Amino acid sequence: MLSTMTSTTGPRSAASRPAGADAAGRLIDAAAEAFADKGFHATTTRDIAARAGMSPAGVYVLFATKEDLLFHLSEQGHLAALEVIEAARAGADTPSAQLAAIVAAFAAWHAEHFRTARIVQYEFPHLSPGHRDRVLGLRKRLDAVVREVLEAGIASGDFDVADLQSTTLALQSLTVDVARWYEPGIRRTPQAIGAAYADLALRLVRR
Repeated sequence: MLSTMTSTTGPRSAASRPAGADAAGRLIDAAAEAFADKGFHATTTRDIAARAGMSPAGVYVLFATKEDLLFHLSEQGHLAALEVIEAARAGADTPSAQLAAIVAAFAAWHAEHFRTARIVQYEFPHLSPGHRDRVLGLRKRLDAVVREVLEAGIASGDFDVADLQSTTLALQSLTVDVARWYEPGIRRTPQAIGAAYADLALRLVRR
């Protein structure tokens, strides 16, 4: 599914990649580092190329613009997040267990990959309209997974949710916000954060 990111790993440092890794993957990893350090506007193509160990001209062979790199990073981040929550849902057999698993995994992922998650969230306005539409489509798929679990819980009588859309948004916002405040070295681990947020989620929807 992803060339540089999976549900358990974020973009790796370009310097730590295997020697045979593809150039496009190295550039995406380098862009992630540069955007996280300097922001999208302050990052130049030369910055990205240097981090990837390539010439600036080599960037344009694979990516038409700096924005194209941002799009690929954003797309991969959303695909990885979608894989995380779909796997969490598949691993549980009741609406309550599924919701807890989804929120725990999603919150932990945003802590573990906070740098990438911040880029995906905060640099989103810099995407071109076409790229923004593609990412928005992935966000809708993420929301749909949560909404379907809530619908199942309502149908089974486990959940008491008066406003399905607002509750879905609240749960998603709760987990996404982890990337805003999380920093390595804080006392809570990503797994502890995930467990706490799962408990909050169930309190929000149970009778």
